[in-house]
Amino acid sequence: KENSIESFFILGEHDRANKSSRPIPFVYHNLGFSKYVGDGEPVFYKNIMIAGLDKVRKNQMEYMEEKFSILDSLAEKHDGHKILVLHQAITEKYPLDRACVNSSDLPKNFTYYAMGHLHDKSVNQFDQLSGPIVYPGSTEMTDSEVIKETEKGFFEVDISSKEAKPNWIKLDTRPQFSQEIKFEELDNSMTEITEKISTFDKKPIVQIKILGKSAERDVIETKIAQIEPKTLHCEWKVWQSDDPTSILLDRPASIDEELFKLAVAALKSEKLANFAINDLLPLLSSNQLDQATQLVIENFEHYKERKND
Repeated sequence: KENSIESFFILGEHDRANKSSRPIPFVYHNLGFSKYVGDGEPVFYKNIMIAGLDKVRKNQMEYMEEKFSILDSLAEKHDGHKILVLHQAITEKYPLDRACVNSSDLPKNFTYYAMGHLHDKSVNQFDQLSGPIVYPGSTEMTDSEVIKETEKGFFEVDISSKEAKPNWIKLDTRPQFSQEIKFEELDNSMTEITEKISTFDKKPIVQIKILGKSAERDVIETKIAQIEPKTLHCEWKVWQSDDPTSILLDRPASIDEELFKLAVAALKSEKLANFAINDLLPLLSSNQLDQATQLVIENFEHYKERKND
C-alpha cells in the first residue's frame, strides 16, 4: 500500500468462515490494503477487468455456471486485459477433485486465468480459451504434499501486449527430495545420495524408500546415521513390491491418489470417497469442525433432494 501497488483476492478452501462471522482476509479489504473480488462482480483497474469467485463446492456448481455466463459476456465487451481469479481444480489437471471444472466450461473471453487450489505450478493452454490457465502452486510445502523435488515460487505476468505472458519467479526454499533404492545396492545408492546432498546450500529434507524383502534394519540404520547430520530431516522406510498394502507402485502415484484409492476401498463409492478426501479432509485437518459439520449437513440435504426427485 505504501508503494501504491494494488492487490486483489478471493477466498480459498480454508478462508471461509462460519456463517456467524466474517472471513479473516476481509480485514485487508476493510482496511484498504487489498480488494476483495470473489463475489463475481468485476472491478476495473487501469483498463484491466478483474473478476473472481470464491472456492465453490460441488453443490454450488450451478451458481458458478450462471456467473461464468455473465462474466463471459462482460469480458467480450471489454477491450483491455481480462483476468479471472478462481480457487478450483480443472478436470484436465486433477479429475479426482469433487468440485473440479472442465476447461471448456470456463468463460472463454478472459486473457488470463489466475488459479489457486492445486499446490504444484503449471501453465495450461487450451484452444477454446483466450489466455492461459496458470497455477503458481503453494509458496511452501504443505502437510498434504509428499516429500519430492519441486520448485516453489510465483508468476510475474507481462500484460504490456495483447497476450498475457507468465514468467516464473523461483523462491529460495529448502531443498527436498525422495529417492527409491534397492537394498542390494545400498552402499552405492547412499554414496550417490551423499553426493547429491553436498550440492545444496541448505540442509535438505530427504526421504529414502528402500526396496527389498531381505532388507536388514541394523545395516540400514548404520548407513542412514552417516547422512542424517547433513540433512534437516531424514526419513526412511522399507517397501516390498508384492505387498498389496504398500503405496509403492510400479508407477509411483501421488499421495492424493493413494488416499482416494483407500477411501474408495473403505466406502465402496467413488462419490463418497471424493467427498471425504477432497471436501471433508481439508477442513478436518485444519480443525475447522463447524465448517465440516455444515458441509456434511449440506451434503446430506443434497442427497435427500436427489432421492426424492
